[in-house]
Amino acid sequence: MSQPPKFVIFAHNATYDKLHQVATIGMTAAAMGKDVIVVLLFWTIKKLAEGKIAEMDFPTEYAESAEEVARLLKEKKVPKISEMFQDAKHVGKLRLIACSAGLEYMGVDNQAVEKNVDEVLGLPDILKLTEVAETKLFI
Repeated sequence: MSQPPKFVIFAHNATYDKLHQVATIGMTAAAMGKDVIVVLLFWTIKKLAEGKIAEMDFPTEYAESAEEVARLLKEKKVPKISEMFQDAKHVGKLRLIACSAGLEYMGVDNQAVEKNVDEVLGLPDILKLTEVAETKLFI
């Protein structure tokens, strides 16, 4: 039996709009039978470690609309980012991997990150794991 195609998302930007896309695209790909790997980098690692992964913050250039978008997301009962990651694991295969250098560079508590990811790997291992991916996105 052949392996399902790998679908990789490198998650660097940690504003809510970007993390929402990481979560929804990851969940959709998992539901479609892809082997989804979400690699958390820099700011996503920091936000996860601080327990702010569900915080609805938006880029400053969208400040005018931020309050309205946040209201609509709540009104539509859009799940939290962490819930979407968990849902993706229930409907398919999704792994959250934190880059070990990112933990060091962002000065975060390793345990705060490790308890919320499937693995912490160095960049060489991440690149080996993702080199044959059918799809690679950088968000």
